[in-house]
Amino acid sequence: MSEAVDAIIVGAGLAGLVAAMELADAGKRVVMIEQEGEQSLGGQAFWSLGGLFFVDSPEQRRMGIRDSRDLALQDWLGSAQFDRSEDFWPRQVAEAFVDFSAGEMRSWLHQMGMRWFPVVGWAERGGGHAHGHGNSVPRFHLTWGTGPGVLEPFLARVQEHRRKGRIAIRFRHQVSRILRAGGMISGVGGEILEPTAVERGQQSSRSITGAFELLAPVVIVTSGGIGGNFELVRKAWPEDRLGPCPTTMVAGVPHHVDGRMVAITQNAGGAVINADRMWHYTEGVRNWAPIWPAHGIRILPGPSSMWFDACGERLPAPYLPGFDTLGTLRHILATGYDYSWFVLTQSIIKKEFALSGSEQNPDFTSKKWLNVIRSRVLNKRAPEPVEAFKENGSDFIVADTLPELVAGMNALTGDDLIDLDHLTMQIEARDREIANPFSKDAQVTAIRGARQYRGDKLVRTARPHRILDSAHGPLIAVKLHILTRKTLGGLHTNLDSQVLDEHGDPISGLYAAGEVAGFGGGGYHGYNALEGTFLGGCIFSGRNAGRHAAQNL
Repeated sequence: MSEAVDAIIVGAGLAGLVAAMELADAGKRVVMIEQEGEQSLGGQAFWSLGGLFFVDSPEQRRMGIRDSRDLALQDWLGSAQFDRSEDFWPRQVAEAFVDFSAGEMRSWLHQMGMRWFPVVGWAERGGGHAHGHGNSVPRFHLTWGTGPGVLEPFLARVQEHRRKGRIAIRFRHQVSRILRAGGMISGVGGEILEPTAVERGQQSSRSITGAFELLAPVVIVTSGGIGGNFELVRKAWPEDRLGPCPTTMVAGVPHHVDGRMVAITQNAGGAVINADRMWHYTEGVRNWAPIWPAHGIRILPGPSSMWFDACGERLPAPYLPGFDTLGTLRHILATGYDYSWFVLTQSIIKKEFALSGSEQNPDFTSKKWLNVIRSRVLNKRAPEPVEAFKENGSDFIVADTLPELVAGMNALTGDDLIDLDHLTMQIEARDREIANPFSKDAQVTAIRGARQYRGDKLVRTARPHRILDSAHGPLIAVKLHILTRKTLGGLHTNLDSQVLDEHGDPISGLYAAGEVAGFGGGGYHGYNALEGTFLGGCIFSGRNAGRHAAQNL
């Protein structure tokens, strides 16, 4: 039987929650459709580190960072490199988002109760030119409570509306078609899946127990990207731009990030643009305690680890830890291998290694300062999740001497590609530069530059030292995999998050927000992301969709 409501939202992640909140705040009756169980409410955002991109924030000013809307827009456009005719709306959304980030975004979220760690992170530092890719200043604001802390105020509002009957959530409902009647959007139909008791993030059954139809004049698609579906990633992979698709990858998102709603929305008349633009990380490691299939975790590195390709050649600048994600990806894949290595010391891993995700940062997720102080300040080792990977992770090798380390690296791959003498020469050459204040080594210069920023010196950059200094040992090598994560292109939308058809005209009643729409416009990042802009894009595009739909119902 069919049921009629004001609006249907497909996907109960962050973008969907924001859109639902806005509609319900306007007095509309909303049904959210989610193929997972209630334990997965909040979607990918739950697993995130909770970083948000703010411009000229109080946190930045307290850390001595001078930022501005104009500088942020310069960085965004230099990173996006918009070069296609279909980039009109992505660019419009990008400029509006920068205005939002430099304007009301922080105060709006602060009023809802959201707070941030006082040290602002400096992510994605770029390729070396002021007009090119990268953040000129630190802008990565870590939300107190990580991903769950970002979700908390929106979940609270949605749950309040659920109690009042304005929002209903149909879990284990899988949409397979968007309905149209008389040329207008009229609802959705699909399958009811069997109940599931799996824990959040684990792979759930797709066994069907029934069918459903739900009628509404508004459908908002907020179903996420394709990062959990390796087949779709490989299909969309831009080999001409990034190089050959990796043979092996690890998944940075759960299996339900499957991209199935993209084709379903296309069947309803929606256009897709920039499907070849994607954001995958080069610092993935296999999770020693996996939750979803091929579960990988990204290392968020400080600037000091030495980076080598599979054959033991040091990566050139600007392909340094934390600088240029896609440039580094291209360089690695050009070697003919799909993995690389970090070589570092215990002093570096203690100060500089962070693992992406709420579950890998229980101190920040707990919102308890004492836990953070114990983990990050008083602890003589690296934070416990990092030490657990070092001890249990299959990609980590620990040794007291370089010959032992190289033997372990070659044994792990079985290829014997690393030559001890050549690796020793490169590390010793770098080590000699540590005593030289006039170093020509770009990475040594970058380390010293990072420590000029108070935040990096306090929590993210180790004191410069020789890699082969046994006082800073043991030595550590980490095999790094390509980790799938974000879809930068997607359903073509305008600034109001309306889905556009192949002619660029809005489809009345059909909206898309979050990653399925390239976080807005069909790809507001362009070719590169500045970090902290994924959750922010979900919030911004979800809010736009909910508000515009409410005004036009």
